[in-house]
Amino acid sequence: MMNTSGRKKVALLVPSVLVARGFESVFTDLGEFCVSGVLSDLGNAAEVRMKLGGADVVVVDPVVFEYTLRGNVRSVISQYSDAAVVGLQSISMSDEAWKQYDEVVNIYDAPPVIIRKLRSALSSRTELPKLEGEELSAREKEILVCVAKGMLNKEIADYYNISIYTVITHRKNITRKTGIRTVAGLTVYALLNNLIDYSAIE
Repeated sequence: MMNTSGRKKVALLVPSVLVARGFESVFTDLGEFCVSGVLSDLGNAAEVRMKLGGADVVVVDPVVFEYTLRGNVRSVISQYSDAAVVGLQSISMSDEAWKQYDEVVNIYDAPPVIIRKLRSALSSRTELPKLEGEELSAREKEILVCVAKGMLNKEIADYYNISIYTVITHRKNITRKTGIRTVAGLTVYALLNNLIDYSAIE
């Protein structure tokens, strides 16, 4: 079996076995990335959390989502992972829908182009240096508490009567300021800073 240590992990959310095998082949040939998990849908929440949670990049074929949800893919993925999200251009969508992705890979892209785009997506997500001494705002603390309680972006948006995109922006700012990317890490941060107590997350 090939040694994949040190490689960036890519989770594939694609319904086509052929496409998944294609990505695996590209990564085997060119190194740097490896497939850490393949999902054909989001039916099993525990499996989704496990396979997307540890990924550095999530490649999504929008056909996995119903037509009405295709403009909200990023917010759905953010419930499970803070990884870079790359769209697989297998169908026609509006420019606005494609803008939610960190990068877009076309099914006709050459392997080196795919690698370059994944690299680009990753750097756009990792260029979030922790800002020492910059405090979380009152609203960011409120959002952090909701995240620690396991609330979804949509639930937070409804609770505070703000848009889901505003919630995502707050979460990006929280990640940038704390340097913490995972929900588990943010929960620990909230506990250590007395923003929440253990009973609230049990």
